[in-house]
Amino acid sequence: MAESKAGGAGEGEGETARLWGGRFALSPAKQVEEFTSSLAVDRRLYREDIAGSIAHARMLGVAGIIPGADAQRLVKGLQAVRREFDEGRFVFADGDEDIHTAIERRLHKLLGAEVGGKLHTGRSRNDQVALDLRMYARTAIVEIGDSVCRLQTALLKLAQDHRGTVMPAYTHLQRAQPTTLGHHLLAYVAMLQRDFDRLQDAFDRADIMPLGSAAATGSSLPLKRELVAKELGFASISQNSLDAVSDRDFVVEIEAACALVMVHLSRLSEELVLWSSSEFGFVDLPDDYATGSSLMPQKKNPDVPELVRGRTGRVIGELTGMLAILKGLPLAYNRDLQGDKESFFAVADTTMSCLEILAKMLPRLRFNEGAMARAASDPALMATEVADYLVGKGIAFRRAHHLVGKAVRNAQTKRVSLADLEPADWQALDAAFGPEVTQLFDPQQALARRQTVGSSGPGAVKRALVRALLAVKRNRQWLAANKPTY
Repeated sequence: MAESKAGGAGEGEGETARLWGGRFALSPAKQVEEFTSSLAVDRRLYREDIAGSIAHARMLGVAGIIPGADAQRLVKGLQAVRREFDEGRFVFADGDEDIHTAIERRLHKLLGAEVGGKLHTGRSRNDQVALDLRMYARTAIVEIGDSVCRLQTALLKLAQDHRGTVMPAYTHLQRAQPTTLGHHLLAYVAMLQRDFDRLQDAFDRADIMPLGSAAATGSSLPLKRELVAKELGFASISQNSLDAVSDRDFVVEIEAACALVMVHLSRLSEELVLWSSSEFGFVDLPDDYATGSSLMPQKKNPDVPELVRGRTGRVIGELTGMLAILKGLPLAYNRDLQGDKESFFAVADTTMSCLEILAKMLPRLRFNEGAMARAASDPALMATEVADYLVGKGIAFRRAHHLVGKAVRNAQTKRVSLADLEPADWQALDAAFGPEVTQLFDPQQALARRQTVGSSGPGAVKRALVRALLAVKRNRQWLAANKPTY
């Protein structure tokens, strides 16, 4: 588009003119410009900002607030600016305070100040920023949700492959009872499903269109807010102008959901770190997802899961910082809120990168099924099986628990395993113990007895895999239906 010479730059209309400069006799000090500028952070919002401005310009024309021809010129000008960004040709100018002023400055240059100056009719940067951030929030939720699904899929493939791989379940990091690796991995699939559900829920509160709230109290112009909401795909419009420009609850909600995602990734990462150690020996990390030592040639360090575990603190910190920003703000907009974007972007970027690298690493893991089976074969893990055996004979569980505890103590005194006790040793504790008690120490049989929903038995795990696969399918359908197109 050729640059228009109409409406040449007059006072306050040059390359670095401020949107608010008319009231001030002096320009900001250089240090103040640098301190208050958000361009380095919010420049990534150019797509959202331009899409919002195009919808706003069209609405102004339809509502008769500006001539239809001017609205069309604004739309074409904004589309030209978007192409410059997309193609990497957009040049920022000294004095651009933020992405909003940079785009409007360029639009003035293309169309002239007389037409370009009409774009901001009926809006403030306050509701403009709120709009951009809500548009970004919807995109971020869909992108993070997609990454959650990818990790779920990787976990489900491993769970399917290892649904019969026996390993110990742990409590207090002590061996507890037999389970399977498939059942263990499905626990993380369940965590991630709750994470997806929280993101989906947060989407609803981000999906509210604030434009038209202006600086704080709305506009006296006959704005057709519903038209803007419809064009941008919002489900509803905000109902209180003061709240609309100052509300960042949706940012907190999404950051909180991401913090829980990261906590779950950190727990998974911690187990991979433990399992890859010589003390466990349950898993071998792929060479291209690990590093070595500059001193010790034998080392293979689990850097990827360690970094995921460490970066969890960053996300938790950003959430805490966002809450601290909001806690003391009077209505309506305050410049403190400039910190919302840096926080939000950091949380979204960190969460997505951690989800993505784990989704790529997990399929490459090599599990030592023999080491897991040996750990699960410890007869002490069958103590609860023996107690349940007594319950089946009509003995109250508390008494059964006590009797098996005495058996454990006797085995320790004799320096043998629980499975090495003789039938006579068991019957000396209680006559309810029959000779078949010595047959209760097979982990596979113990698993086969677990048939309730959610347990680690083969049938229960098979059904859980089916449910999880269907849930991920529904997740992807929701993502496809809610993916923004701007």
